[in-house]
Amino acid sequence: MVLRGQQIAKRVDGPEGSLTILQALDIDVGVGETIAIVGPSGSGKSTLLGILAGLDTPTEGRVELLHEPMSELDEDARARLRAGQVGFVFQSFQLLPGLTAVENVMLPLELAGSDDAAELSHAMLEKVGLGSRAGHQPLQLSGGEQQRVALARAFVSNPAVLFADEPTGNLDSDTGDKVIELMFSLREQQGTAVVLVTHDDSLAQRCDRTLRMGNGRLVEVT
Repeated sequence: MVLRGQQIAKRVDGPEGSLTILQALDIDVGVGETIAIVGPSGSGKSTLLGILAGLDTPTEGRVELLHEPMSELDEDARARLRAGQVGFVFQSFQLLPGLTAVENVMLPLELAGSDDAAELSHAMLEKVGLGSRAGHQPLQLSGGEQQRVALARAFVSNPAVLFADEPTGNLDSDTGDKVIELMFSLREQQGTAVVLVTHDDSLAQRCDRTLRMGNGRLVEVT
């Protein structure tokens, strides 16, 4: 098991009182398993993903990453636990505009203290077909190229688990299909577990399991 969430609840205070986003839900992710989380907008999918990834903490419940109690750690300790073990792919790419493609890919390796970050990052850009674009900044790249850089950054440290939030949301269907083919090819090569949020049924069907979010709870579809 690479990831486990137990009785995760999330409540936030609003002008009309407390709002419950997640209600005591459980989720387990096995080694190399791919899971899609689907559901309508506003159902709490991205909130759950953020909690599972340690970017947010639950109001109640517990999240374990690689058998470590991540939800009980402070922000710095969660970041140290994620370093080299967790990859991220976002709808908006989340590349740093002032850095080149290869410098963006190098970031997680440098944070993990790697001595050969540049060499590994160039090799990963070659793998995603962007070796010749290593010196380009994000604004000099197309949307599909930016997402391929984001994939290279996510996989360069050979993570145990990848979190993806609407990875094709800003791409046309043809480009999105190519990005997804690349993502699944990389995760198969590395044995990475994937937890993704998507509105794309065809993408969800490629995963081992699909979980539907509704009323703050998860129901297994497949």
